[in-house]
Amino acid sequence: MNVKNLEKALPFSLTLVVILADQLSKWIVTLTVRPWSVGFSLFGDFFRIIRVYNPGIAFSMGSGLSSDIRAVAFGLLPLAVIAVVSFVYFRSEDLTRLQRWCIAGIIGGGLGNLIDRFFRPEGVLDFLDVKFYGLFGLERWPTFNVADSSVVVCGIILMASLFIAARGAGKETGEGDKA
Repeated sequence: MNVKNLEKALPFSLTLVVILADQLSKWIVTLTVRPWSVGFSLFGDFFRIIRVYNPGIAFSMGSGLSSDIRAVAFGLLPLAVIAVVSFVYFRSEDLTRLQRWCIAGIIGGGLGNLIDRFFRPEGVLDFLDVKFYGLFGLERWPTFNVADSSVVVCGIILMASLFIAARGAGKETGEGDKA
């Protein structure tokens, strides 16, 4: 394997770490917290470890759909998207090192949740629960897990990186000077 291919493959170590951390944390929660209950609280009820299942996607969207539609929409389609993103990832020469690591973290989070979708009939196991004090009309932020965290954090960093790169490219061509 040449250096260029190794540089492209190395971020996938983060993919593996995210999948392992996600599945290990879910396994520990499964062993220690009864379903639909609070297992641990910190700072009153600001942060809690709870055990809930989400048959839908983010914020429980689609949880009311039939199991067949959910299997395709929330299982097979994301798997196809991950395959396409991985293909583009290895073909592209334009991604920075940071962007590659972010994409690998997003893929790890996506695969962590897909494992649940395929092997947990109840849905994705969520267990991190944070009080949100009524911001945006939410008393508590929707419960999440390690995979969700990886997708969100890496996604934000990736978007910021792409925005900064595009802005820098605009300045180089003189487009950034226009008001």
